[in-house]
Amino acid sequence: MPLNIPHIDDRRYQDLVRDTLARVPVHTPEWTQLGESDPGVTLVELFAFLTESLLYRANRVPEVSRLKFLRLLGVPLAAATPAQGLVVFGGARADQPAPTLPARTELRAGELPFRTAMAIDVLPVQARAYVKFKVELTEAAQQYYDLLYLAARQTGGELATYETRELDGRQPVDLARETVDGALWLALLAPANTTPADVAAAIAGKTLSLGLVPYVDDAPRTLPTVGQGRADDEPAALLTYALPRVTAPAADGTSTAAYRLLPARSAADVLAGPGVVELPLPAAADIATWTELDPLEAGVGEFPPALEDSGLAGRVVTWVRVRASASARARFLWAGVNAVAVEQRLAVVNEVLGEGDGQPDQLLRLGRAGVVPGSVRIDLLQAGTATRWSLIDDLMAAGPEVRPASAQRAPGQVWKDERPSTVFMVDAEAGTVRFGDGLRGTRPPAGARIVAHYDICQGARGNVAAGALNAGPTLPPGIKPANPLPTWGGADAEDTASGEKRVAGFIRHRDRLVTADDFAEVARRAPGVDIARVEVLAAWHPDLGDSQPGDAPGVVTLMLVPRHDPRAPDAPSPDRAFLDALCRHLDPRRLVTTELVLRGPDYVPVWLSIGLTVAGGWAVPEVRDAVKARLRAVLAPARTEAVADLPGLDAGWPLARAVNRLELWAEVARVPGVLKVNEVLLAGASGGAVDTEITLRGLQLPQLAGLSVELGSALPLDDLRGSTTPPAAGGPRFVPVPTVSSSC
Repeated sequence: MPLNIPHIDDRRYQDLVRDTLARVPVHTPEWTQLGESDPGVTLVELFAFLTESLLYRANRVPEVSRLKFLRLLGVPLAAATPAQGLVVFGGARADQPAPTLPARTELRAGELPFRTAMAIDVLPVQARAYVKFKVELTEAAQQYYDLLYLAARQTGGELATYETRELDGRQPVDLARETVDGALWLALLAPANTTPADVAAAIAGKTLSLGLVPYVDDAPRTLPTVGQGRADDEPAALLTYALPRVTAPAADGTSTAAYRLLPARSAADVLAGPGVVELPLPAAADIATWTELDPLEAGVGEFPPALEDSGLAGRVVTWVRVRASASARARFLWAGVNAVAVEQRLAVVNEVLGEGDGQPDQLLRLGRAGVVPGSVRIDLLQAGTATRWSLIDDLMAAGPEVRPASAQRAPGQVWKDERPSTVFMVDAEAGTVRFGDGLRGTRPPAGARIVAHYDICQGARGNVAAGALNAGPTLPPGIKPANPLPTWGGADAEDTASGEKRVAGFIRHRDRLVTADDFAEVARRAPGVDIARVEVLAAWHPDLGDSQPGDAPGVVTLMLVPRHDPRAPDAPSPDRAFLDALCRHLDPRRLVTTELVLRGPDYVPVWLSIGLTVAGGWAVPEVRDAVKARLRAVLAPARTEAVADLPGLDAGWPLARAVNRLELWAEVARVPGVLKVNEVLLAGASGGAVDTEITLRGLQLPQLAGLSVELGSALPLDDLRGSTTPPAAGGPRFVPVPTVSSSC
């Protein structure tokens, strides 16, 4: 039953006055004047007012108890969160050394102070981001480009027409779905009145800070519960970065598009949220681009996008190609260089909190509100010596002030307690600092001066518009900051009602891999990967043959199906980068006794031929397409959206469930417009017709390699298999070619 909050007394002022005056005829019958002007009635009203205040305080006792229980559970209220953002710097000159801005450089948006998160080399280079955006041409235009790029087609490739589109921060671009090469291209441009050669010499050997903002509307970043580990703090290495490797043209005058990979370093996962990637640049001789390409070579194949603006093309120093793994859905909103992450915070230094008194559980209050969690540092000054104390999450984990000798150890054996004792605990929301009681943490000695250093923030006020960050009191002359996008993430401190709602989630500890549900839920929260289906097989190892779940204690196998796989859209499989990103996310969250195996499905090819009779009043093409769509949905390895009319197949075709011919027969019969199913022919990997079913074991899932739906008799399986040739590894080869926009 629910726990109802009791009310000690729910009477209000009017009720108290009415009840008291109703007792007057019984206890004092001589009191007959009960008007508002009577002095006795005035006294009754006065005491009713005081009594109502007392009842209000008494009814608050359950609320105080709840707050006490929250503190006993160790669920403090979340403190104010500083706003974050990206800032780009401009104004550096190629004829001067590139200035280096240290970490925690102060920037300002009006009166709001911001601090940079890391050091940055401000290079004398500008950037514009482009993609090769897919375009569909009319039949006549397609024939024209087929003739124009006949040489590219003769090499065995199919033309993939595109137009060069700039990434402007307003419209996101999906690299896998909307581009012809799955890449993001950044043109590094020389500033005005500067040659590309001078810029290449100035930036050689420096570190290029590349800022990336992904579009993650369906996977937003959230503030985790206090005490839980973050689910998005590991960078997923699913992106590669490359510079052109320019070589001399061949004997026939043609050039080859080659690239050298750059060793990238990033403290954040730029597929899950905005971040900065540091790219070390090579020597000046290796920073170049192709400048003498034939007009029919520019932008073709692996070459950078073709730029229609000749003035802009003449300023290109080099290109940076950003390419995502096939299994990672990379959608970007903005990209730029000379970028650095910033946070809205102000440093408070050398604030004297008071003096120690030697008593246990000393509690001191910080002078400024809006304390940033994790930023508090405490120094104790005693006899002219400063001692730095350590921050701890729970004083119960602290060591004692005096190290006692252990009676269980023989003489000569030294007992060493590794637990720190000079520690303190901070409640950032309340702005308080608590010290130990002697048994759990050292007490600040009497007379010791306690000095605090910490950062404060303004919470939601730090969410400023694009372009608001435009000044810095300590910036070198000529260096100008700007935030290309609005800042985000600033939030005010949490109230008590919200804290109570988090208690259940805090106790469950959903960031640890214990139950099967934990494995599935934590895997789906992995940053940078888009998972359509997760199957958890406990105590089972895929390399143990025909074993059953429960035969391998201590082993947990995850069968993973990515949501997007351009290589095989109908049979998506995770690639190595996909699995590596999940391993980095799951490894610190698993139990030390658990062996974790990550695999993709083993697809078994299935050929299916259907012969049917269409009911009167129905169009044959419509029914035929509906039957094909139904069968593809039934045999799909995963679902991208919920399907109500497929009970038992909500996640996709179940593991270890055989593909039964009669079951597929029934599914075809359920399609509206099908009067009669004449014949159903089923074949597996062996090629012969299957009378009953195709057995699936382990991680096997069906892959519809061939499907035919005919009116009347079914197409023979030999004809179906002969007309369906499996695609070559990697699919057909496409050659990107630029197009001229029909409008300007």
